[in-house]
Amino acid sequence: MDKERLPRWGWLMIGLFLAVLVANLLNLLVLVPAVFPETYRAITVIATMSPVVIYVGVWYDEDRQEYWRASRTKIVGDVLFVVSGATTGAAIALVAVADLGLSSFLLDILAMAAGFLLAWGLFWWRNPGLYAGDRER
Repeated sequence: MDKERLPRWGWLMIGLFLAVLVANLLNLLVLVPAVFPETYRAITVIATMSPVVIYVGVWYDEDRQEYWRASRTKIVGDVLFVVSGATTGAAIALVAVADLGLSSFLLDILAMAAGFLLAWGLFWWRNPGLYAGDRER
């Protein structure tokens, strides 16, 4: 893929759109037949979107290209940490506030914030050197 074809936000929007499609297919084919409550279906969307949010920046930034020279095992482990962090963070947030009577939009926003923050935190914890240059800017 040619980075110059689109700006960073363009790649991010394409990736997020594809992630939402995959998550909704997963919801439709697996979670709806399993009678998973509708409130918690946002967790799959957040879990599929989180690697896109993190990895588009790592892929697009020239000063973070050394990440891709790591072993495939490490990268797969990082992706698993990101997805599990997003799932755990979103689930904790939803369980904590689901019965407060908030609108579903607000519940989704709170779950996204918690899921993305935990996912990025776990990614940073596994790759602190990747963002070391940001402190000097």
